[in-house]
Amino acid sequence: MQKTTGLLASSLIKLKNLQLTGKLVSEELMLGIHSSKRSGIGIEFEQYRHYEPGDDPKRIDWKLFARTDKHLVRESSTESDRQIRFVLDLSGSMNYTENGVSRLQYAQILLASLAYLCYIQNDQMSLYGLKAGIVETISGIGSASSARQAFQKILVGLEKASAAGPWAMSAPNSAGQPGRVVAEFQSKKKEQLIFVSDLLQVGDEWISWIRSLAGPYREIIVFQILGSQETDFDLTGFYRFHDLESGRDLELDAQSVAAEFRTSMQAYLSGLKAALQIPHVRLVRAHMHEPIGMVLKAFLTRRKG
Repeated sequence: MQKTTGLLASSLIKLKNLQLTGKLVSEELMLGIHSSKRSGIGIEFEQYRHYEPGDDPKRIDWKLFARTDKHLVRESSTESDRQIRFVLDLSGSMNYTENGVSRLQYAQILLASLAYLCYIQNDQMSLYGLKAGIVETISGIGSASSARQAFQKILVGLEKASAAGPWAMSAPNSAGQPGRVVAEFQSKKKEQLIFVSDLLQVGDEWISWIRSLAGPYREIIVFQILGSQETDFDLTGFYRFHDLESGRDLELDAQSVAAEFRTSMQAYLSGLKAALQIPHVRLVRAHMHEPIGMVLKAFLTRRKG
């Protein structure tokens, strides 16, 4: 049987169940990280381990046993006082599709998997959408005591999410920060902001926004989701290119601009990576052809290290 971490997003989408796909990816992910204790999304928590003589049989995860035929014990976790905020880019470019999978669908499964990890850690979590210059609260912060309810609300929010139009940053406040955005995320507790986007920008709107939010009490993890054609651009022949945000079309010979495009894209990606190498910010790149489980495993393993 193929491991879930090797399943492509195109296979997971066919399940048509965001809760199931998120759970499958995250549970297989936890079993694949061989350590008795690791740094989770927000807090230190103990993960699954094999049943040992003397353990209370009630602690065996029987549902997981039914799928894996292994007696695994889920170690107890401490309640977290950290807030985890998921922020999903809902601008039109998230509708970009390769091999039958849209960037938005990839992001939905990735966030559902992370939300499940937060759920089993009893983290406080919430979900926001960025669209047309507005930060939309899709599911507000829930307490750790109602982690299951918060998880379910986030799943519903993800399933209903739709992307359209450009992302226009709201006017900055007197401190030069996007006022409405910062106000939405004010918190006196330590928090983690997990941002999922393509980070394709006209100017430096994404960089400015991320830099304005990062700080000692707010760690930002940015998952940048890209398609292979967006970076490799190995097309030949005439194409009509459609701007998913502005709606404009452009017809041209792809091969005649391929070299220039690839050079510009690599320069942009390198510049973006350099600009985000600041304290409390981490950039994680994922390509849509990569299994989501492998992307998250690499992220969590490096985080542990």
